Amino acid sequence: MSEFENIYKGYLTQFNRCLASFCDNLRCRPAVLNDSLVYSLKLGGKRIRPVLMLATADIIGTGTDKVMQFALALELIHTYSLIHDDLPDMDNDDFRRGKPSNHKVFGAGNAILAGDGLLNTAYSILFDECFKGSEYVSAAKFICDCAGVRGMIAGQSADLLHERDGEGDESELEFIYENKTAKLITAATVVPSILNGGKYYPELKALGKKLGYLFQLTDDILDVEGNFEKLGKSLGKDAAEGKLTGVKVYGLDNCKLRVDVIGDDCIKIIDGIHGDATFLYEFVNFIKTRLG
Repeated sequence: MSEFENIYKGYLTQFNRCLASFCDNLRCRPAVLNDSLVYSLKLGGKRIRPVLMLATADIIGTGTDKVMQFALALELIHTYSLIHDDLPDMDNDDFRRGKPSNHKVFGAGNAILAGDGLLNTAYSILFDECFKGSEYVSAAKFICDCAGVRGMIAGQSADLLHERDGEGDESELEFIYENKTAKLITAATVVPSILNGGKYYPELKALGKKLGYLFQLTDDILDVEGNFEKLGKSLGKDAAEGKLTGVKVYGLDNCKLRVDVIGDDCIKIIDGIHGDATFLYEFVNFIKTRLG
């Protein structure tokens, strides 16, 4: 195991401990609601957003304890978006992380409520953090804006809008990339800055956006070339559903070239962050090598 993998595992273990405590203490009624919430939260995954937030907090001196509840709220928001994304009227996917999607286990109605419950609970966690000071209010608002109608929801709406319409172009694709994917990843890099007096704010905001583009571009490529065993979700659906993707706009080979270009852009941004940013350099490579 490489040093990067060891450090990643450390952040992942730290976050999963927090998440397990949250799930153990949820205890909501009726039982089907509790079960459906916990089911999706415990499906696993790399927890890219919370790990990135914890690592960024360490690198710029914010501290992981200060951001942990924000990382938890962010993962709840991300998980709610996946539950809703898998629904029949959205992407209609039967699998998530190699297991049946929430609606395949609990039904579409309960899946909708599970997603709603995670979003509302995430906001409750953020409200609790606001009592700690003005910088916590700013950080909470940033996450809410990234998740809302000028963020992830806008991106999801545009993604649905351009299914099969043949009208999407590069500017629409960039809108989808920035909002559907990059906004929540940007929240992971920016919240530690907000909680630390805005330290490296421009750099970390730009980095989050670029990492989001890189992640979604590799995701589009993997939908063509990936395998179910590794990704744990249905593949080939983008083309079948007429999705506006990087592969559709640029072509597969050009997408791979763009991965290298955007990866280099990320490296240049990290160069402007003083201190030991080794983990961030390796994180860029980690996203890129999803294709390996």
